[in-house]
Amino acid sequence: MNNYKMPKDFLWGGAIAANQAEGAYQVDGKGISLADLHKYYPDKSNAEIAEEQHKGMSLADVKANLADTAGCYPKRHGIDFYHTYESDLELLSEMGFKVFRTSIDWTRIFPTGEEEEPNEAGLAYYDRLIDKIIEFGMEPIITVLHYETPVEITLKYGGWNNRKVVDLFVKYGKVVLERYQAKVKYWIVINQVNLIQFEPFNSTAIAYDTVENYEEASFQAVHHQFIACAQLAAYGKTLNSEMMIGTMMADCTAYPKSCDPADVNLALRRNRMQYFYTDVQFLGEYPQYALNYFEENNIHLTITEEDKQLLRNYPMDYLGLSYYYSQMVDASKNTMNPSSVTPNPSLKANPWGWAVDPQGLYNSLSQYWDRYHKSIIIAENGFGMYDKLEEGEVHDEYRISYLSEHITQMKRAMYDGVDVIAYCAWGPIDIISCSSAQMEKRYGFIYVDLDNEGQGSGKRIKKDSFAWYKEVISTNGENL
Repeated sequence: MNNYKMPKDFLWGGAIAANQAEGAYQVDGKGISLADLHKYYPDKSNAEIAEEQHKGMSLADVKANLADTAGCYPKRHGIDFYHTYESDLELLSEMGFKVFRTSIDWTRIFPTGEEEEPNEAGLAYYDRLIDKIIEFGMEPIITVLHYETPVEITLKYGGWNNRKVVDLFVKYGKVVLERYQAKVKYWIVINQVNLIQFEPFNSTAIAYDTVENYEEASFQAVHHQFIACAQLAAYGKTLNSEMMIGTMMADCTAYPKSCDPADVNLALRRNRMQYFYTDVQFLGEYPQYALNYFEENNIHLTITEEDKQLLRNYPMDYLGLSYYYSQMVDASKNTMNPSSVTPNPSLKANPWGWAVDPQGLYNSLSQYWDRYHKSIIIAENGFGMYDKLEEGEVHDEYRISYLSEHITQMKRAMYDGVDVIAYCAWGPIDIISCSSAQMEKRYGFIYVDLDNEGQGSGKRIKKDSFAWYKEVISTNGENL
């Protein structure tokens, strides 16, 4: 491995999401998305915030947050990327970025999801943004849905478990695929399609108190997302045969606590129910272990013969993978729920409990490659931490260490034959945290002078990691 050389055309870069960066709440006809309802609670601990996120939202929560004019909703202002994208992209270009991943906000194009015609002001913004990404020498990777479902999908349709939502989303997806077919090669249809237990409301738009069987409704929603992905994959190929339509997973595979067969067995069964999402989207059918799980847990899905044919005919082209930490399960304590885990005593964690495990990335990349032999884009990898701005500087050696060790493990996997084609560091410029709605959970190479409540100058400041990542890119991963 010491002699391994990265491919010359490898795509180094970073990733953000529209809802966490753009701000410009309701500017140019934008509608209200689920992310706009994500409230910041200054009095709650990180553990309490995570617990709320795993729970989801009730219908009363949705309506209350929608009507609230006094609370703090950080994603509504973001970092004002909607207006600063040109200068922000210039900074990323200075680092030598070859690729930049972002999302198109559904509510900028169809504000409620139901309009007959798309909002041209929203499309014009993404025209400018994508053109500027390309002008700065970056390959755009565009996510069609990154937790930006219009709130009306919840209020009028009950969420993604309603089959009618497929048609509304596919209509929107076709508009952006057609608009940018000559400019965007790499598409991710739905961000982290497997996070229905970690980000249930963001993922499915289902208020938990509106259905009798929340788990059943969530898996039905995922099935509808599978169908939407396949329909857009089919449509994309009619527009441009070179277009690559991918699915995206957050790595939630788990280690067994010990060699006790019960721990090993639980980890196996838990991991298979993570591979379920990609088994369906790459292999084109529902695996028997998943069908058994549904039957054993009173989950009854509506899956038509036409659905089965569509999934067989239009598998996804590649895997987008987000990796931040690894998990461990103890059969005496944990369940089949992916959010039920036990802290790993061998690993240190950040203040949000995310265990730092670079070798876990090697493990995950290897397992996915061995199972599918599909190209992989590392769509997210990063280290959230409380950064200190001291005399105009941020010394984030902890971030450099984290990313260096993870890139080393990525290279190790590539040395073993895994076809990784891009590495997107998450949040290369500080943005609002998805899970906690905090600004202080920072990931970037560039510090943004804003606090959790949106107060500050908004000034951009290069951290120590800025120069480090610039060197990584210029040496094509040789100097870590």
